Amino acid sequence: MTTTERQEKAVRELLHIAESVYDQLDQGDIPQMNLSLRSKKNIEFDARKNVWTYGGLTANRSAKTIKGATLMLRTLHMVDFIRDMIDNKHSSTLREMYYISEGWGNGKFHSQDESNLLAEDLEIVSRCMREDFKLRPEEDGARVIGDLTIIETDRKGKRKTINCRDDVGDSGYSIPYNVEKEKIEMKSAGADFIIAIETGGMFDRLVENGFDEQSNALLVHLKGQPARSTRRFMKRLNEEMGLPVVVFTDGDPWSFRIFASIAYGAIKTAHISDYLATPSAEYVGITSSDILNYDLPSDKLSDQDVAALKSELNDPRFNDEFWRSEIEAMLQMGKKAEQQALAKYGLDFVTETYLPEKLSQMGIMF
Repeated sequence: MTTTERQEKAVRELLHIAESVYDQLDQGDIPQMNLSLRSKKNIEFDARKNVWTYGGLTANRSAKTIKGATLMLRTLHMVDFIRDMIDNKHSSTLREMYYISEGWGNGKFHSQDESNLLAEDLEIVSRCMREDFKLRPEEDGARVIGDLTIIETDRKGKRKTINCRDDVGDSGYSIPYNVEKEKIEMKSAGADFIIAIETGGMFDRLVENGFDEQSNALLVHLKGQPARSTRRFMKRLNEEMGLPVVVFTDGDPWSFRIFASIAYGAIKTAHISDYLATPSAEYVGITSSDILNYDLPSDKLSDQDVAALKSELNDPRFNDEFWRSEIEAMLQMGKKAEQQALAKYGLDFVTETYLPEKLSQMGIMF
């Protein structure tokens, strides 16, 4: 399906939502919408797609209360706004949409969190994606360096061939928010695998040390919790180019969740896990075992860290022997460590010793 076809489908589905609200009003009923419950209690493993997705638990949104009626009003405003954008070939950042609501009277949002959540609600109900609504994130995409050749169609419709190592500077190729086939064609890959790196400092260390050439790797800077376009880009490379994905993060509960979002799917986007998640991704980040085995400098777990780790023990995405063992060990130790702690042994240790050892054990490097 082309971009235009997906956008036309999105408009049809969104108008069905608006029509449903009006139909309920015409029948004298209080308008309502049913949505999948977005919590870890309502995610289940889809064996066919090999990802975690929403189960059957739902939440009812009703106009019976002032809060519910306001939500319905905002929904209709947003549907109209998205339709106008698509008709006029415009796009909007999520931040811009929040400010545009200032003109919606009683329907305006009080915070961007409210507008972001409603955009996600519309994805779930319409079974379309935010990208089809022409809504894009405020932040730019991740950075990529390595032997990958793509053909990108620019805003003027011209197709440009780009090698993500030879045709870019030290900062690498920046992933756009739209990474579908009509925008980016994956032409060829000389790299053998993808290493997705949480922090900018570690990404720059691997670039400076030439790890992309040394190990024939494609380096991707995640910029913390990765954007949807970054996860989709890696999934396409994994499926279309056959590149294994390994995720290199800090050793703390928040970094574990970064890996989970890449491999298993994030809870808030479980409705599109099969579009974003790479189930075969492997974890090569700092573990509790690494803190002990490499005698790494570490920090004491905060109360928030402890609560997050305990929550992960009840998260079905972490319900396997490896993750339970690592999480329980971290709780017992009471310590966490950053990627940069490996610098204790020198600036080359991470690329000369740590990553080669772990990647060899995983069968990624030989």
